[in-house]
Amino acid sequence: MTVVSIALALLLLSGLPIAFAFGLSAAVALWHEDLPMLNMATKMFAGLDSFVLLAAPFYIAAGVLMSRGGIASRLIRFSTLLVGKVRGGTAYAVVVCSMMFSSISGTAIADISALGHIFIKAMAREGYSRAFAAALVAAGSIIGPIIPPSVIMVLYAAVANLSVLKLFLAGIVPGLLLGLACGLVVFVKGLRGQLPPTSLEIPLQERRSTRNQGLLVLTLPGFIIYGTTSGMFTPTEAGGIGAAYALFLAVFVFRELGLQQVLECFRAAARLTAGLFLLIAAVEVVNYVLIIGGIEDGVGDLLKVFEGQPVLFMLACVVAFLVIGLALEAGPALLLLAPVLLPLARQMGIDDMHFSMVMIVSCTMGLISPPVGIVLFVACRIGEITLTVLWRELRWLFLAQIGVIVLIVLVPPLSTGLPSLIGR
Repeated sequence: MTVVSIALALLLLSGLPIAFAFGLSAAVALWHEDLPMLNMATKMFAGLDSFVLLAAPFYIAAGVLMSRGGIASRLIRFSTLLVGKVRGGTAYAVVVCSMMFSSISGTAIADISALGHIFIKAMAREGYSRAFAAALVAAGSIIGPIIPPSVIMVLYAAVANLSVLKLFLAGIVPGLLLGLACGLVVFVKGLRGQLPPTSLEIPLQERRSTRNQGLLVLTLPGFIIYGTTSGMFTPTEAGGIGAAYALFLAVFVFRELGLQQVLECFRAAARLTAGLFLLIAAVEVVNYVLIIGGIEDGVGDLLKVFEGQPVLFMLACVVAFLVIGLALEAGPALLLLAPVLLPLARQMGIDDMHFSMVMIVSCTMGLISPPVGIVLFVACRIGEITLTVLWRELRWLFLAQIGVIVLIVLVPPLSTGLPSLIGR
């Protein structure tokens, strides 16, 4: 355990890609313990030998097709139509659009890339500071992995052996609360007179088409959730259906993508899938090394410390997840921690969905946590600002979303209520 921890830290600090850092650190530990290197191949294959993972490429492809198929611009217009011309209306439109786009993209990077290029520049022209515009879009983008369909939840379900459908349902309320937390910060700034009136307006003759197109886009997540909960198809099959539906909308309905653009979308989805699957395989070897290194004994000692205090245990986990998020992205952190901590939570009587949502949301906060939050760097690049300037505005949104995590810890039905409706 010591060898793999030191090797992983050094390799990450050296700037090596995360998947290779995990794989090489596990190889060093196996070599140090004089264990057969063949274990790496078998464990990497075992990590990918999951039916649930078949859904990931489809959801990734659907997200890429929708984000590049003119969906973002249509959702922005639809959000503007919903919000109206209130003071700070463009900021509210960012929050509303982030929640709606999250139900399509499934990733934070897709959200910040698609919405950032449009909103950050538009808000700057209206009189908002670039720092606040970039911070608001960045904070809204982390809703992407929470509101279903979510790529991270598919991966988490595979490594934790949980139902993808229940995870999707469990993420709906926490995702909406994260958006409401951002809206609360906007509301407070509006009360203080710190927000300009909106200049975005949909002409009267275009409102009907804007409404129809927005509702048409939102049928995708609704169709996936309805189809899986009703038993029409499995979550894995829903991924394929969602990708086909996204392709149909982008090519034949909105006519934003031609053959060349569609092929590029599939190439981008393939690259993302390959990177994620390599990471999963590498983390599986690290988990194997930790198990043979005796991590279960350490977990047993941790159980004794928090015995009879599940809430305190979860709050301690939240702090740990936030600290880990300073160094690791959400995906690697979840894949590494889920197999270790979820069994411990079960022994303490904590519901799987409750603990999973706390873990997923907390680790996702690492995407906007300096110094390695990848969403921060994208926001800084789009907004043409420094990380220090961005953080001055982002910290209030960050704290508001931390408050949501504490609320999820204290009120389990927020994450367990919807999954309980479909039974065991």
